[in-house]
Amino acid sequence: MGNPRVVEVDSSGLRWIKSSASGSDPDKCVEIAFDDQVVLVRDSKDRGGPRLNFSDAGWVAFLTSVRKGS
Repeated sequence: MGNPRVVEVDSSGLRWIKSSASGSDPDKCVEIAFDDQVVLVRDSKDRGGPRLNFSDAGWVAFLTSVRKGS
């Protein structure tokens, strides 16, 4: 596997979507945003904090793994 690619993304203009799996508890929310280059994931309690960045293929692999319970 090659080296990970770091992509700088200005997320200020992105539309963040709360995960439906987060339920109604505002303290257990994950939000995602789609950019032209990456899918971003953040903790809604720390919106300015670290974010996970996935390529399109990486996002699909992540969701597949989560759905399988891996």
